[in-house]
Amino acid sequence: MQKKAVPLRYLLLGAFLLAGLLPSLLITSLSFYEAKSVLKTEIKRDIETRAKATAGEIDRMMFERLQNVASWSKLEVMQDLKVGDVDKRLSKFLNDLKISYHGVYRELYVLDKNGFVIASSDPGKLGSKPDIENIWLSTRLGQSDIRLSSLQSEMLAISTPIQDAIEVGDVGTLVAVFDWNQIRQVLNASISGRGAAALFDGKSRLIESTENWQKIQAYSRFSARAKSEGYQGFSGFAWQVEISLYRSEALAPVRNMAYIFIGLLISSLFLATLMAIPVARSITKPVARLREFANRFMLAPSHELPPAGGPAEIDAMAQAFGKMIRDLEQSRENLTRAAKLAVVGEMAAAMSHEVRTPLGILRSSAQVLLREPDLSPEAREVCGFIISETERLNKLVTTLVDSAKPHQPVFSPHNLGELANQSASMLRIQAEKKNIELICHADNIFVDCDAEQMTQVFLNLLLNAIQVLPENGKIELTVKQLPGYVQVLVADNGPGIAPDFRKQVFDPFFTKRAGGIGLGLAVVRQIVLAHHGEISVHQSQMGGAEFRVLLPLAE
Repeated sequence: MQKKAVPLRYLLLGAFLLAGLLPSLLITSLSFYEAKSVLKTEIKRDIETRAKATAGEIDRMMFERLQNVASWSKLEVMQDLKVGDVDKRLSKFLNDLKISYHGVYRELYVLDKNGFVIASSDPGKLGSKPDIENIWLSTRLGQSDIRLSSLQSEMLAISTPIQDAIEVGDVGTLVAVFDWNQIRQVLNASISGRGAAALFDGKSRLIESTENWQKIQAYSRFSARAKSEGYQGFSGFAWQVEISLYRSEALAPVRNMAYIFIGLLISSLFLATLMAIPVARSITKPVARLREFANRFMLAPSHELPPAGGPAEIDAMAQAFGKMIRDLEQSRENLTRAAKLAVVGEMAAAMSHEVRTPLGILRSSAQVLLREPDLSPEAREVCGFIISETERLNKLVTTLVDSAKPHQPVFSPHNLGELANQSASMLRIQAEKKNIELICHADNIFVDCDAEQMTQVFLNLLLNAIQVLPENGKIELTVKQLPGYVQVLVADNGPGIAPDFRKQVFDPFFTKRAGGIGLGLAVVRQIVLAHHGEISVHQSQMGGAEFRVLLPLAE
């Protein structure tokens, strides 16, 4: 009686376990555990360093604010309070201080001995009696007593007495209203959009936090807290900064390391497979025959069936391989047809989109000519548009049909402001049909560019805005120079682009407009990148969309 052949899967499984699968798995697991511990330590240390740096920055900021108030209170102009000589000079001085600090202080004012405002950077504050008696913290800086009133409405009142320069006593109080958003910005900068940060007082009571601080407390996280150490001899207020990161985000390097170890484990499996060759020697002959068949098939595909025989699994594999050959042949034919259709479809879509813009200009120009009884100067200008756009269209179609590859820009110095004005002039008639106000502010700036392609960028962005805007809309095209760059802004007051879609608007065939193809912005991005520039989309000051292009200046 013929002995039943042992299934191949049992032979290979036994070979893997005996040859090294279990040892490899054990070594890999131990190595990963040790490396994971080291990485966790480094992540914790990084969070602690950031918390300490943030606490130091807050100490520095508060020291400068206290130092400002202390030094201002000793200025000669403050001594006018002693003789009652308070006029607009002191208020103007306070207002100039406020302006010079660019929003650091919300307000600066001086109180007399009775607590009434007698000079202020805000004229409407004169004569009022603000409540600064609810002292939150107090300290001494040099010869000045500094008091901080309770934090409210994102403002912190910092006050100090104005001492008489000759006699002992106070002649008034200087109050600086600090914008607490400065502290909030420091906390936000410490996390760079990841995790959350919070500021606590000396009694571990929460003073300020980033937006998602409460939310992150409910999740598994990594946290580190650092206590302020003061600044330049000032001991600080013993405030503490705590930074927390989601555990899943913090351990991202650990996950990446896990993938590396998985790769090592797979390599170990491969080595174990090689070690299993002696165990699988009884099945090498049928496998060799099948391998030879596969090699012949790769060199010269035919309808010959794979050889049968050998263990049950090898025989089943040969049958499956034969079926795979038939399916592969059919799939290859289908794929060839699909690829040809895809190429034709992409070229047709691109040609359809790019021809649409010049045809729109041709149609608008022809309509203007039809309304003119004689060939006027305006008609001559329109004829010039027709000629230039027809040439550009012919070049583009020729490039798509003949080469089927992106046209590389031909760089030479061009006046970008002049190209912008020309593009706006081409589309102004089309904008007037929808009562859209098209404004162009373009400086004369020379850049190394392909004039034809940059004209296409202007036309695509402007035409896209015209098609999206409703009646009585507004479009602003701005070209201005920045340090080392030229900035092009195309802004409108339309519906804008939702933040979720701003990363996708430059993808081919992505569009939210009915009847759109979704190639215009993809072509614009391709041209901008070919010019070593950048393009992005934002919300404009008018509430609509704003496309921002940065191009390097010509040397």
